[in-house]
Amino acid sequence: MSSSFTRDDCFKLIQSKARELERLPKKSDFDIETASIIKSYFGPWPRALEAAGVKKSDPERLEKKREKRRHARENQKKYRIEHPKHKEELK
Repeated sequence: MSSSFTRDDCFKLIQSKARELERLPKKSDFDIETASIIKSYFGPWPRALEAAGVKKSDPERLEKKREKRRHARENQKKYRIEHPKHKEELK
């Protein structure tokens, strides 16, 4: 396989493999180079399957991710307020 795959090529590979296997494809269903290229575009394997449309995204996972980011931002703001000298020490 060539490392010149596009995102679209990766979509097609995943979709084709899913039809061929009649199940969600695993990373191990691809050679190492191909799986690495796919992951370089989409990140974790489940996200690649979601992007290719062979697996439904988990709305709960997305909401948990949003909530985690909101919480982190709140903690950052709180820290900056409680530790105003911290910025000066870093200079």
